[in-house]
Amino acid sequence: MSIDPAAIGTELEPVAITVDAARLRFFAKAIGETNPVYIDTDAAQAAGHPDLPVPPTFLFSIELDSPDPFAWMSDLGVDLRFVLHGEQIFTYHSTAHAGDTLTARSTITDIYSKKGGALDFVVKDTAVTRADGSAVADLRAVLVVRNPGGGQ
Repeated sequence: MSIDPAAIGTELEPVAITVDAARLRFFAKAIGETNPVYIDTDAAQAAGHPDLPVPPTFLFSIELDSPDPFAWMSDLGVDLRFVLHGEQIFTYHSTAHAGDTLTARSTITDIYSKKGGALDFVVKDTAVTRADGSAVADLRAVLVVRNPGGGQ
């Protein structure tokens, strides 16, 4: 079953978090980041940061703090067993730091099919801002959904 393109323009529930230094250290460890700027507050401040900076790909994880981060896919009728994260793009506007409250606001901006309907693509754009509304980054995720009964 193909995903209905009428969902284009759907705005998802915003997700807000206050960035915790311990969580940043854990994330840095998980991705193998060894630069002390991302794990040691003194090193971060010596490099000119007010606190630990948010590692570049951390912003992707904000939406995972939602009580059901994939509910929007289920709402589209997508069986999560057939989803592949196809692409992720980040456009940075400023560096976020531990202690910042960040909000991710996402919109489904495109839905299209390929391979005669065997694959659907869902494009989700997310704006990440601070509590004062200043821009931190824009993210674009492209999710690929295999339709077992569609095309070839």
